[in-house]
Amino acid sequence: MSVLKEFRDFAVKGNVVDLAVGVIIGGAFGKIVDSLVNDIVMPVISSLLGGHIDFTNLFIVLGRIPEGVPRTFDALKKAGVPIFAYGNFITISINFVLLAFVIFQMVKVVNKIRIIDALPPPPVPEDVVLLREIRDSLKK
Repeated sequence: MSVLKEFRDFAVKGNVVDLAVGVIIGGAFGKIVDSLVNDIVMPVISSLLGGHIDFTNLFIVLGRIPEGVPRTFDALKKAGVPIFAYGNFITISINFVLLAFVIFQMVKVVNKIRIIDALPPPPVPEDVVLLREIRDSLKK
């Protein structure tokens, strides 16, 4: 029974529960960032580059394309044709940079809130103040 008790103590520790909550929120947050990249950032970048560029459809075919398979990313992937999908990598890299930037901004805000909410240092006791005054007058 000691193994079960140890496991229970481990599983209900604050850090493990906090980590589980962080993973769940991180998964949901990842979907938000994916949407931000795919639905907002990528169309703007595409229009700035002068056309309708979809980075996920940028690839180089490394194998032979079977007859009747369209030359699109999804169709080639489904047909099992080896492709070098550098556009997908670009999208995921932009996604990562945005996610890191948003998390950085969130940490900055949380740190500012912690500083604001921090308790002021307790006042110096009166006897310490008097001893300091005596010390300073003796130095003179």
